[in-house]
Amino acid sequence: YPDRIVVGSNEKKIFSIMRKLYSPLISKGAKFFTTTRRGAELIKYASNAFLATKITFINELANLCEKSEVNIEDISLGMGSDSRIGSRFLRAGPAYGGSCFPKDTKGLVSTAEKYKINLSVVKSVIKSNANRINLLINKIHKILGPNLKNKKISFLGVTFKPNTDDMRDSSSLKMIPYLSKKGALISYYDPSGEKREFKKIINCSYKSDIENCCNNADLIILLTEWDEFKSIDFKKIVKNKNFKLYDLRNLYNPEEMKRNKIKYFSVGRPDTN
Repeated sequence: YPDRIVVGSNEKKIFSIMRKLYSPLISKGAKFFTTTRRGAELIKYASNAFLATKITFINELANLCEKSEVNIEDISLGMGSDSRIGSRFLRAGPAYGGSCFPKDTKGLVSTAEKYKINLSVVKSVIKSNANRINLLINKIHKILGPNLKNKKISFLGVTFKPNTDDMRDSSSLKMIPYLSKKGALISYYDPSGEKREFKKIINCSYKSDIENCCNNADLIILLTEWDEFKSIDFKKIVKNKNFKLYDLRNLYNPEEMKRNKIKYFSVGRPDTN
């Protein structure tokens, strides 16, 4: 059920054929838009670059919120309620990943450079998103200290988003190898199954369920917002009483975590510890 269908062609006779082909979707409300072939390609690149910019923008604001003790969720709600901006893609978290945003932002910049055009905004988005991993890793060091040797770190979710097995440009692809090199003992669970990308990583093992993944953890990193991660009784499943939880998707309430005496860290929200 797409919002719109964009067809690019340099032959106008194609448009009537494509309109007939897509008529079931058009009848359900999808807008049918025609342009040149290059125009269609640029619409695709520009749309994904704009969404990537929204994610990067709210992630940078989250950095400011953490320092100024403002709740990023209030900012997202206040901004998103403006109909000119909209609420989608204004959720702070890890770097964006997947098959489209990394490829299309770079593709747009590369295309522009061929025409000697400087897309400085999109370049900044790419640079900021790449640096996001370093900020998350620095936060892990702040939580656990400079020495990660033999620290037990559990990842809940490793795909770039829920309801997919897609690992392309997921933050886990850089975080887990880094933590392994620092001597951490890593376990991970993802509903989409074990990942070949981590099979050769030293001291990294796949667990078949949430409890086996987390029961002895020093730090649990909630990376992907799968539904089954949204209502976990951590006190019940984690044997280590001094464990810490780093919630990169802000799925849990900081005040509730504090009441349960769980050392809890999130993104862009005041620290309650």
